[in-house]
Amino acid sequence: MAPRTKTPQPPAPHAADSHDLIRVHGARENNLKDVSIELPKRRLTVFTGVSGSGKSSLVFSTIAAESQRLINETYSAFVQGFMPTQARPDVDVLDGLTTAIIVDQQRMGSDPRSTVGTATDANAMLRILFSRLGKPHIGPPGAFAFNVPSVTASGAITVERGNKKAVKATFSRTGGMCPRCEGRGSVSDIDLTQLYDDSKSIAEGAFTIPGWKSDSWWTVRTYAESGFLDPNKPIAKFTKKEMQDFLYREPTKVKVEGANLTFEGLIPKIQKSFLSKDRESMQPHIREFVDRAVTFTTCPECEGTRLTEGARSSKIKKISIADACAMEIRDLAEWVRGLDEPSVAPLLEALQQTLDSFVEIGLGYLALDRPSGTLSGGEAQRVKMIRHLGSSLTDVTYVFDEPTIGLHPHDIQRMNDLLLRLRDKGNTVLVVEHKPEAIAIADHVVDLGPGAGTAGGTVCFEGTLEGLRTSDTVTGRHLDDRAVLKEEVRKSTGALEIRGATSHNLRDVDVDIPLGVLTVITGVAGSGKSSLVHGSIPAGENVISVDQSPIRGSRRSNPATYTGLLEPIRKAFAKANGVKPALFSANSEGACPTCNGAGVIFTDLGMMASVSSPCEDCEGKRFQASVLDYHLGGRDISEVLAMSVSEAEEFFGSGEAAIPAAHKILDRLVDVGLGYLSLGQPLTTLSGGERQRLKLATHMGDKGGVYVLDEPTTGLHLADVEQLLGLLDRLVESGKSVIVIEHHQAVMAHADWIIDLGPGAGHDGGQIVFEGTPADLVAARSTLTGEHLAEYVGE
Repeated sequence: MAPRTKTPQPPAPHAADSHDLIRVHGARENNLKDVSIELPKRRLTVFTGVSGSGKSSLVFSTIAAESQRLINETYSAFVQGFMPTQARPDVDVLDGLTTAIIVDQQRMGSDPRSTVGTATDANAMLRILFSRLGKPHIGPPGAFAFNVPSVTASGAITVERGNKKAVKATFSRTGGMCPRCEGRGSVSDIDLTQLYDDSKSIAEGAFTIPGWKSDSWWTVRTYAESGFLDPNKPIAKFTKKEMQDFLYREPTKVKVEGANLTFEGLIPKIQKSFLSKDRESMQPHIREFVDRAVTFTTCPECEGTRLTEGARSSKIKKISIADACAMEIRDLAEWVRGLDEPSVAPLLEALQQTLDSFVEIGLGYLALDRPSGTLSGGEAQRVKMIRHLGSSLTDVTYVFDEPTIGLHPHDIQRMNDLLLRLRDKGNTVLVVEHKPEAIAIADHVVDLGPGAGTAGGTVCFEGTLEGLRTSDTVTGRHLDDRAVLKEEVRKSTGALEIRGATSHNLRDVDVDIPLGVLTVITGVAGSGKSSLVHGSIPAGENVISVDQSPIRGSRRSNPATYTGLLEPIRKAFAKANGVKPALFSANSEGACPTCNGAGVIFTDLGMMASVSSPCEDCEGKRFQASVLDYHLGGRDISEVLAMSVSEAEEFFGSGEAAIPAAHKILDRLVDVGLGYLSLGQPLTTLSGGERQRLKLATHMGDKGGVYVLDEPTTGLHLADVEQLLGLLDRLVESGKSVIVIEHHQAVMAHADWIIDLGPGAGHDGGQIVFEGTPADLVAARSTLTGEHLAEYVGE
């Protein structure tokens, strides 16, 4: 008999292979309520839930934040001193984390010298390429950089080595910055007629600058009593020297009524006090003045290229670096592919890979010289993805915040393919998302809710897409929602005429945007929608624009201060108690002296995360104890700020605490779906969708007749889109005209009129490919939008 052989037992799994889950236990960050969850590694997990349900708190503020904190701790204390410090999230256990790479929706900085090329290293590689191959040779890479000025210096330097000895030295550096516009590409010109009325004298109140009254001490009196000017002479009659002093004099100390003050020419003073500030952070009347008084024109010396003549004269195959940066990236990629130079082969390969990533991700229509501040939220997010696409890293956690923002339904499939490719390389991909097309590719779905704010923060469902569909959660119920085409559309009451629009890629577009109806502007990303609406709508048409730019505000700002709600509340408290309104501001006289009205005490620990602890004196209420003795309707000011918008609407709507002005603002906040926010919640904790809706609520009180909204469905759950459509209808029915730039098919189906741009992006777009009702667009199916809308409504 043959000996019996034993069947070999499969080897026990290696201990290292058992770590296939990211475990979160007891997460309490922001509104999370002791959330415990296990996420599979090397899979694509999508997090859904209504806006404000806690998705970002779980994914970004807990999992990604802890991963980044732990990686930062591996560096030396010296290096950590230069890095952003993060506190440990409020969570009991976080296990199985891997390196997290965050690709969020934050807009790129709007620095005038920041471009798509500088933000992605493509410019850096091009500069090296031109410094090696450009003819004539003008210098090192810095000679092609519009952020590097040319410098020349000479003088004596002391060398401290052995016997100290003074040595004469000269030094020069060739930079690429255009000296006229300092690398900005445009020069600002101040319209003097907007600063003063030259038929009047200074004493008669010639200045027309906001805040410059004829008796204001620190400005007008300085000019009137400086001794350089005659305050009683009309400005038009100033001598040449007086005019020079009045407009351009360097800062000079002067004595005015015994006080030492500084006299400075009007132009530098205006530049320092107004033009050096960020436009978005200005008060509306100041912004209006700056827009009137300052005109920006293309720099005549560099013709808007930002570069010196030398940098523009050096060429490779008849193309200068300015020409290369002005090309669409897909054309530039072809040009680089045609360069065959073994001496720079590694550089050409890296540059080619970067440019091909742009094309692959659907941004081939951009140019490298496009200012990064002009990118939409979706474009900025995809630009950040560029550096990760060709990465050889595996077993990394990629965290995305609504990657389909700003994407036409036609482009969403391409984004889905990229996310799946990152997963298939062995990475964990975590995506916060609302679009059903993006949720459809998930291996694992986590649904948070059931509501927003304090009504959210729990996991309502965890499992597969099919499981979500059959679950009774808000997301599950709305996943297959489809808007239907309106049977009857409204008739327009007039038209906003745009003629010969050529902004960016628009090709001499003529279009009439109907007024008194809901008009939706659609088209693939880069087809020219924003250029048409933001760049071509005639000024002074009573237009209110609500875009995606971030809200400026510190952790002291909250919905009550931002919307102007706190003003009538403070006045009502002051009137009811017979005291000053300033007492009811945590940023003014009523602030707790220990924490200066912040509610928390911050302890700086150098390279470690600063520790914040509630102020012991005011117990986090931000006000002095004496202020909390004053009541209105039985509540003190700290209790009012702790209320949700919905509670406050009821509280200030009737009874002893009725304040019509406050009630009106609260009504608007409820209207845009922000009833769950607390009045005192810091603006820094709001999600992207919440910030845009807060802006919309603020502008709803403005007197404009035309509202322009830029993708208002950003960050909105499927269930909230319905509420938004109701809000848009109410705006139209109240006599407003609403123009919406949008990709969401539900908004398209609900429109009275659609203007579709295309047919492609960049130089393939910029034309009107369809104008008419949604029903006509679906019936014609002549454009990409028409095909996708027909599919969506099931026609």
